[in-house]
Amino acid sequence: MPHTYNLNYLHCVFSTKRRLPLITDRENVWLTVRKVASAEKIPLFAVGGMADHIHLLVSIPSTRSVSDIVRDLKCNSSLRIRKWNRVFSWQNGYASISVSPSAMPSVTAYIDRQELHHRNRSFEQEYTAILDRAGVRYDPSFLFD
Repeated sequence: MPHTYNLNYLHCVFSTKRRLPLITDRENVWLTVRKVASAEKIPLFAVGGMADHIHLLVSIPSTRSVSDIVRDLKCNSSLRIRKWNRVFSWQNGYASISVSPSAMPSVTAYIDRQELHHRNRSFEQEYTAILDRAGVRYDPSFLFD
């Protein structure tokens, strides 16, 4: 009997609500997201970001949709984070860009070096650059909430 083979990597990016600096304990937030991903059986290869946003490098299982995975990661992590940061919330939307297996090391390095990237660039600038580089069409009036 034939088997199904699946290999889909995504670089996901989303911010905190209104891009407020709500990620006050980055390591704890990253650990929380890793625990949620593990519990949801979502392979998570990299997590990082700044006080106002997060980057994830995930693999999408063949049985799940991208929107379901991002929803589960955002919903379950925010519920846990609110235990120590009562005002915490993620933005409504997100970006998810496909990643070639050969680009995994460079995307991981990009996520790991977020502090360096944000010395000269805001989240808004980074986000639109990621979308532009990937060729994503968007209406600027609906990019941020």
